[in-house]
Amino acid sequence: MKVKVISILEDNYMYLIIEEDTRQALAVDAAVPKRLLEIIQKEDVSLKAILTTHHHWDHARGNEELAQLYPGLAVYGGDERVGALTHRVTHNEELKFGSINVRCLLTPGHTAGHVCYFVWEDDSPDAPAAFTGDTLFVGGCGRILEGTPEQMHKNLTDVLGALPKETKVFCGHEYTARNLKFALRVEPENETVKERLAWAKLRDDEDLPTVPSTLGEEFLYNPFLRVLEDSVQKFTGKTHPIEVFAALCKARDSFRKPKEMLNPQAMLAFEWGLFDPLLEKK
Repeated sequence: MKVKVISILEDNYMYLIIEEDTRQALAVDAAVPKRLLEIIQKEDVSLKAILTTHHHWDHARGNEELAQLYPGLAVYGGDERVGALTHRVTHNEELKFGSINVRCLLTPGHTAGHVCYFVWEDDSPDAPAAFTGDTLFVGGCGRILEGTPEQMHKNLTDVLGALPKETKVFCGHEYTARNLKFALRVEPENETVKERLAWAKLRDDEDLPTVPSTLGEEFLYNPFLRVLEDSVQKFTGKTHPIEVFAALCKARDSFRKPKEMLNPQAMLAFEWGLFDPLLEKK
């Protein structure tokens, strides 16, 4: 199993999961079809399905076009708002594509129907992968737009946090340097945060992705997975895990507002296709 990391738009990632023996592929968050088709042609693979983490335009806007280009293409998601949806998945539902296995994990919070996908290959020594969309980022977590801190905390600790620590984390955006700057404010004495931030800045300077991390690494520097640590509780002034998590979210949102959502006028412009010529240049 090979994962192609594809940078699109301003800071998004979409992915192509390739079964190397059969040359069949799954796309994750296929937001820019032209770019995806270029990679499909270059890799000489056949697209079998789309795994959509959530319905936002920067993760799902290419579904309809790809469904037209590939009749019978399966589109998986956890929300009826996902474009061209053919299969609405349930929590812990497992899918199989040749030797590739996909476990669907419902993670409401960023959106009500957000899904993460845990992927592994039969009889492979390679580490499994988690495609976490806008739930878990390298060094951070997604904004809570359609859920509660309790839900997002459960997503990170009970759902994703229970996966094998060697799991590779492929998230939906390149927010790593910004996330780690906030993590350093939370834990200014955390040497792992300092080292990881310096590395992320170098990657940014070279225009290189910081994905994947591993789940085990996230527990060392991601404050949203460290709510039981004394240093994180001291920063928030709280001790109950949910209260610590909620305080972190509030502090993060005021630290620097992420650009995950455009204003309504810009959203309409994307829906109407007014930005298509610009996207095709990506």
